[in-house]
Amino acid sequence: MSVKVEQLTKVYQTQKAVNEISFEAKKGQVLGFLGPNGAGKTTTMKIITCFIPQTEGKVTVCGYDTQTSPMEVRQRIGYLPEHNPLYKDMYVKEYLGFVGGLHKVKNKKQKVAEMIERVGLGREQHKLIGALSKGYRQRVGLAQAMLHDPDVLILDEPTSGLDPNQLVEIRKLIIDLGKEKTVIFSTHIMQEVQAICDRVLIINRGKVVANDPVEALQDRISGSTTVTVEFLEKTQKEFLKKIRKVNSIESLGNNQWKLTADLNDDIRKDIFDFAVQNKLTLLGMKKDVYSVEDVFQELTKD
Repeated sequence: MSVKVEQLTKVYQTQKAVNEISFEAKKGQVLGFLGPNGAGKTTTMKIITCFIPQTEGKVTVCGYDTQTSPMEVRQRIGYLPEHNPLYKDMYVKEYLGFVGGLHKVKNKKQKVAEMIERVGLGREQHKLIGALSKGYRQRVGLAQAMLHDPDVLILDEPTSGLDPNQLVEIRKLIIDLGKEKTVIFSTHIMQEVQAICDRVLIINRGKVVANDPVEALQDRISGSTTVTVEFLEKTQKEFLKKIRKVNSIESLGNNQWKLTADLNDDIRKDIFDFAVQNKLTLLGMKKDVYSVEDVFQELTKD
């Protein structure tokens, strides 16, 4: 297990920023870490990376305890914080060489060159960091996080400030990294979660409210399967009740209907067979699926 969090609590004076949360992040997966502002995400990531201590609970990274073996933990983690701290008066290549020296990276020059190529900084490597756009600064931050080839990557809003083309490239890079490392990925862009993450952890007011594979998230707020269908011919509600496994039917007008069944019943084949048997022309059929954004809003609303 790469990262294991057990009953983690962090108290600031009278406020519990994190309240007894537990979760695991495994090698070979990207864990999406979501929550509204002030939910406790950044605090949790700072504890995992040994930036701040916890009040209670235990965190281990690659088998090392963050409190008793902080140096071993830091050696195995690459961290890109939300507010990317860079030395703006250093050149890109110079800065990455400096970071490589701190981590005692072997074949430093070669590793820096490889990382510059991997994050797409080739044309910018001889520029001052202070002269770069926000998107390219994020790339520098990603490069420094990955330079020492850590087992665990913790990325807090890594795509902030990137243009659409850069987004595609960095998302692909994160997906590739997730195949060989443990990646904990925080973002407010819900489409990114569905595109990148294997599993989603949602935290609200310091508590875990969801910890599921992306495809299973909809079960959190839905107790049924819903399919919207459209026929060419006019039909009646009573007639549609003959479709197997259908529990309820709602007319949407213009020969469109919303059919509901039990959560684990995929009724699309039954609808198709019914249409064929009764010589109905099926113009459209769509299974309604809740998005990550729908689940997020439902689980974190006041």
